[in-house]
Amino acid sequence: MAKVIRVSKLDLATILQQQNPTIDLRIDAYEESTRNFRNAVSSYSQRAMTEITRRKNEYATRKSKIAERTKQVEHETNVCKGKELELMKVLEKEQEERKEAESSVAVYRRQLASIKEKCATLDVEIEQRRAVVQNLRRERNRENSLLNSYAARVSPELVECERKLQCFVEGIDKDKILIRFTHVDPHDTSREFSFVIDVSSRAYKVPTTTPYLPNLPMLLEELNESRDLYAFIKGLRLAFVRLVSEGR
Repeated sequence: MAKVIRVSKLDLATILQQQNPTIDLRIDAYEESTRNFRNAVSSYSQRAMTEITRRKNEYATRKSKIAERTKQVEHETNVCKGKELELMKVLEKEQEERKEAESSVAVYRRQLASIKEKCATLDVEIEQRRAVVQNLRRERNRENSLLNSYAARVSPELVECERKLQCFVEGIDKDKILIRFTHVDPHDTSREFSFVIDVSSRAYKVPTTTPYLPNLPMLLEELNESRDLYAFIKGLRLAFVRLVSEGR
């Protein structure tokens, strides 16, 4: 701390009474005081400059940090804006998909309602068809019973006719009849001569004969013209007889 010099008060009357009046200006003290003042001012200036420099550096550091933080915040803001735009696009897409899904659901609901209505109609038709089938089954059973009763009465007569005519008739497939003859060959009465007639269409067909008859096409043509099946059967038997008489 600078030394403080205290100056005593001047007694001007006493000084003027001297032979050679002089006043001690105390130049040394003044110079020392001036030096102290300058040192104090210099010290103050240095402290002030140091403080100013410190504050300036601190301000620059804070400004740099604030600028860096501001730049970071702006970057984060831009990123958030980008994400917001992406989210808005996703949201719009989801809304469009939701609208499409709702539209599809509405279409499916209408289709389901239509299908349910059709199913209800089909259920009614099925019940009607079941009733018709049951009636047909009862009718068929009644007819089968009637046919069985007829067959029971006719079967002995048929067996007797087949025995006397030596001609046997049986169904072998849908719309196909096998007709067999015996006692055609006098040398071997048990030998069978047969043919299959197909009555599935208006035009009769004979897919096979045993043995083969050369004049079968002509006989078949006559049958389709006359529609006389009994005459055709008689004609085939006579053809087998001729075949045996010719030694074939």
